[in-house]
Order: sequence, then C-alpha cells, then structure tokens
Amino acid sequence: MTNDIAVRVHKDSVVQDSIYGKRVRGLDVFLTVIIYTCAGFSILLLAGIMGYVFVGGIPHVTWAFLSTASSATKGTFGILGNIINTLYIVIITLLIATPLGIGSAVYLNEYAKPGRVVRMIEFTTETLSGIPSIIFGLFGMVFFGNVLGLGYSILTGALTLTIMILPLITRTTQEALKTVPDSYRHGALGIGATKWYMIRTILLPSAMPGILTGVILAIGRIVGESAALLFTAGSGYYLPKNLLSKIFESGGTLTIQLYLFMQKAKYNEAFGVALVLLVIVLGINGLAKYMSHRFNVEAGA
Repeated sequence: MTNDIAVRVHKDSVVQDSIYGKRVRGLDVFLTVIIYTCAGFSILLLAGIMGYVFVGGIPHVTWAFLSTASSATKGTFGILGNIINTLYIVIITLLIATPLGIGSAVYLNEYAKPGRVVRMIEFTTETLSGIPSIIFGLFGMVFFGNVLGLGYSILTGALTLTIMILPLITRTTQEALKTVPDSYRHGALGIGATKWYMIRTILLPSAMPGILTGVILAIGRIVGESAALLFTAGSGYYLPKNLLSKIFESGGTLTIQLYLFMQKAKYNEAFGVALVLLVIVLGINGLAKYMSHRFNVEAGA
C-alpha cells in the first residue's frame, strides 16, 4: 500500500514537472494571441489586395486584350507585345544568371577554402541583394546601354536583371548545398569518385529542390521588376518581326505598361495588367511550392 502511494505521488510530480503539467502563464496566452492576430492580419491584407485587383481587373481582361498588340493603324488595343517582351526578358536573364549563380555557389561551397576571400564574396553578394533596383537601372543604362552601345533594348534589360538576381540564385544554391549531409560527399569520394562527378551526380540532384525554388523566385522578381527596366529596356510594345533581332530592340514588359497606363490615367487598363501580373506571380509561387514538394517526396523515396 505504501509503495502504491509512493508511485502515485512520483507520477503526479513527474506530470507537474513535464511540459503538459505546467501552469499556463498569462504572458504566454497574450503572446499567442498577438501571433495569431498578426498572422490573421497578414492573410486579410493579402486577401484584400487580391480581391481589390480581381474586382477591378476582371471586367477589363478579355481575350482581345490578351491576344492583340496595340496598333494605331489597325485600331487594336492589347498587351500581347508586352507579354512577349516579358518572356524575352525572363528567358534571356535566366540563361545568363542561372549557370553563373549555380557555378558560383558550387565554387564557394565545395572548392574555395574558407577565409577572407570567401567572406568578401559572400559579403558582396549580400550587399548586391540590398541595393535599390533603380541604381541597377542607372548602372545598366550607363554601362550596357551607353558604353557597350546596346541602347534601350531587351538585351540591356536582361543583362541588368542578371546582376540583380545573381545574388539570389547564388545564396539560395549555397544554402541548398549546405543542407546535403557530408556523409554523401565522404561516401562518394571514398568509393573513388572524382569531386566533379560527386557534385554532378550526388550534390546537385540532392540540392535541386532548393535550387529550383531559388530560380523560380528569381523569375518572380524579374516579372515584377519595373524601375530598372524603365531605364534599360524601354517601353516598346510592338510584336517582334524577327525573333533574334528583337533582343536588340526596345521592349516594355507588363510592369512598364502598367506604369504607363497609370501615368496616362487609364485605370481600367492598368487594373487589367495588374490582374495578369498577379495571376503570373501566384502561378510562379505555386509552381515553386509544387516543385519543392515533388523533389522532397522523390528524395524521401
């Protein structure tokens, strides 16, 4: 009987000392309410912005608006030229920035010895991430546009955006590579694989979810950029006559066209473009979520 009482007292003391038996403090409740309030406010703010844009833009987004380009001679009005220019900017920028960013991350993470040089490079990339886009636009206009003689063109805008998103891809790839366990490296090198073979066949596939997420988020930044492109790519909205020569011509993206519509007080058309941009950004974020989940599932399998 005495032993049963002792055991029972011991269990009660353990429960009281455990996390489940601790008394809830008023400060914890207050902070929990604050956290949930902030989260709810963020959700309501996002829903409000999206609802406002959808309500203002849906009546003005038609098939003709999306599938034709503005032309005074033909009497047409649409944003097809701006959509094509946006695709040009995205593709060219990624073709340049992705291999540079991934290659830089692989070098910093796998080849470079930790030291002052590596810290300086990482500090530089972090500094580039914080520079306002308007300064990138000024630099791109002066260097790529004037010094290199590219003028207002899609190529000038793409080269400028390459500098802007390079730190994002580099840092994202670095963090993705750091998540790969060192046992993968030691195991591959231990069975006689070369370092480059190990990186190409083991590290990069294992880090692919993080790398793809960084690249897709970089696409979102390209699509949403306006200040830098206003100084470099111009505002042309004509359809390309030649796919290759178009990169040397002026080309206004959707964000530039949105700015011009607002400047001319064409609010209905501006809401239409804003809705198209919002759908594109939501699609990009959804794709990033899906790709990350899919690669995580495949890696777990």
